[in-house]
Amino acid sequence: MDKNKLKGIIEAILFAAGREVKLNELMSALELSQDEVVELIESMKLQYENESKGIQIINVDGAYQLCTKKEYYDFIYPVFDKRSKPNLSQAALETLSIIAYNPKITRAEIEAIRGVNSDGTIYKLLDYNLIEDSGKLDAPGRPTTYSTTKEFLRMFGLESLDALPELPRYKLDENKQIVIEDIIEELKENSYINDNNYIQRAIAEYIALKNLSMKEIKYKLFAKGLNNDIIDEYFSNNKDDLIDYEIQSIKNIYYKKQYSMDKEEIKQFLIKKGYQMENIKEALSEVEWCKKYWH
Repeated sequence: MDKNKLKGIIEAILFAAGREVKLNELMSALELSQDEVVELIESMKLQYENESKGIQIINVDGAYQLCTKKEYYDFIYPVFDKRSKPNLSQAALETLSIIAYNPKITRAEIEAIRGVNSDGTIYKLLDYNLIEDSGKLDAPGRPTTYSTTKEFLRMFGLESLDALPELPRYKLDENKQIVIEDIIEELKENSYINDNNYIQRAIAEYIALKNLSMKEIKYKLFAKGLNNDIIDEYFSNNKDDLIDYEIQSIKNIYYKKQYSMDKEEIKQFLIKKGYQMENIKEALSEVEWCKKYWH
């Protein structure tokens, strides 16, 4: 059987399946070896890329699926789905990145990293089918663990979790603060600087550090040449989450500084770092309430 006929069969199988098809399924249908099937699929991928096609073949966790090209998403979505587009908040992106880099992680471990309750965010990610229950941890209480799904891989254009960007290697300055400039330089070197999705993930990673005010983060991102419109839109769309972040960040700094600085010195330190005054007052008020409650 000639190659064009074989490619036509593969295309028909992938189209009819409407899901990812495992390599061994294609090998069985075509009665070909693994190398022969892979060679045919790679050839088809090149054809779809070089021609004005609206479809492509993607690799999802060792299987193949026929799908539309991402540049046509805005034309397809209104026809097939009348729901509002999924909007992942800063909190959702932060939680999703933690789970992606730490498969089979528990809710308590996620919250220990983020420093805030994550129930609502986890439920939303489950609803979007971006994460799933991956079993019970062999520990007291048998807590549920979470991992990302194949839908996550499809959404972010990844073949597997091995294709995730390498996490930045952080360097601390003399005040034991993470040097964000080094992270930005690494992004530039790896050509991620103009990728909108990566910008969102980068901001989520910086927020996860919990020792920078939003003013500091925004200034550093602007100063290093990231897309201004994307950053402004992100800050505007996630205003409530960012306020919650600042309040939690202020409390984290307070607990670290309380033994070496008095309250007024901490307050001036926070103001100098660019934290919003209303968030400083709210955070310190919560700290004082907790002290009175526990004493």
